[in-house]
Amino acid sequence: MKKLNVLDWIALILVIVGGLNWALVGLFDFDLVAAIFGDMSVLSRIVYVVVGLSAVYLLVTSMQLRKGNE
Repeated sequence: MKKLNVLDWIALILVIVGGLNWALVGLFDFDLVAAIFGDMSVLSRIVYVVVGLSAVYLLVTSMQLRKGNE
């Protein structure tokens, strides 16, 4: 089994934080990122983009791991 490197851990943490933020939006109509950085401010948009890129990174990494296990 492959050990996680620093980039893997960062991406995983960001995706978990993003998922928790979406849970808050769905359950309580509360966007934590917007509350901290401002509604669609430059910083909040950067956070959204970085979380999205982390999800893409994890998707690609998981596909590579799957191919390696076949």
